[in-house]
Parts: sequence; structure tokens; C-alpha cells
Amino acid sequence: MAEGESQGTPTLAGNFKAFAMFGDSKSVGKTMTSKNFDKWLKDAKVVDGKKIPSTTTDIAFVKILGKKPKGTKVIEFKDLAAVLDEIAAHASKADAKKKGVPEDDAKQELLGQMKKKLSSCNHPGLKGTTSASKKGGVDRLTDTSKYTGSHKERFDAEGKGKGKVGRKDIDSGSGYVSNYKGEGTFDEKVAGD
Repeated sequence: MAEGESQGTPTLAGNFKAFAMFGDSKSVGKTMTSKNFDKWLKDAKVVDGKKIPSTTTDIAFVKILGKKPKGTKVIEFKDLAAVLDEIAAHASKADAKKKGVPEDDAKQELLGQMKKKLSSCNHPGLKGTTSASKKGGVDRLTDTSKYTGSHKERFDAEGKGKGKVGRKDIDSGSGYVSNYKGEGTFDEKVAGD
């Protein structure tokens, strides 16, 4: 368990570790990339596109990386407070003017809201994945109305496979071609003439 994480209750440190490890089987959760940070902010509904757009979060992330050694592309948990502070400072300016409160008060309020959302969000997961078809795959594949040409001969009217008979033309030895419909009527025609 991550530092400060109790079983069953999400915490800021626990969520940082979970999102840092998401999508990277080699990660131990100590450092987080910009991509995983964005996912965390979106899953926690911190980024809304209006008050806090994703460009603001990217700028804040890069600004904190600028204070680290050259070539560093990840943040650690200790850097999280600085990144969130940058985001809150940028996003709270317009809010402070609108409400008529000091910028620092608006920033602290927004910072508290962000930390609360990031702490209480669920661990990362894949959302919105659905199966390709509501029906089972077998139902779709055995629906003879979807097949054309010789493939439609592979199933009977109930959708059951005909087996080898549906796949290969088997010589019956009768002298007629496989799809000839008048088989057995030759004698009737000769007698009727």
C-alpha cells in the first residue's frame, strides 16, 4: 500500500501511485508521466475544459519539469503539490475577479477542491469499452441472410451448420450437376413427348 493509504479508502498518495502505474507494467508508481497525469485529472473531473482546460495542466506540468534536471519527463509525488499550485494559480485568476475576492483566497479554495477530487476518485480503469455487437457472435455468424454466394449454403434454415455438405460439393454419382433442380424428371419428359 502507498504511504498514507488505508485499505478501501482512496487517498491522494494512493491515487498518485495507481495512476502512475496505469498502462506501464514496469512502473512501481513513484513517478508519473504527463499522459497519466492528464488521465487522473480527467477521471477525477478536475479538468472541465472551461475553468481548467487541459492546456493549463500541460503548461503547469512542463513548468515544474523545468525546475528539474534537463531531460526529466516525469514528476514524483513530492512535485504534485507544486503542479497543483500552478494549475490553481492560473485557473483562479478569472474566478477571483468574477467573485471579487483576493486571488490567493480563490486559489486556496480551488486547490482544496482539486485535492479533494483527486483524493476521492476511483483507481484508473478503462471506461466506455463495449462489445462490437449486442448479439452473440454465433448468432451473427450463422445468420444466413448476411451471407451471399456459396457461403449461404453452409447453414440450413435454422442456422445450423451443414458440416462437410455445406463446404464441399460431394459427387452423388447420379450424373446430374449439383444445383440441377429437375433431377429425376427425365423419364417423365421422354414419356410425355
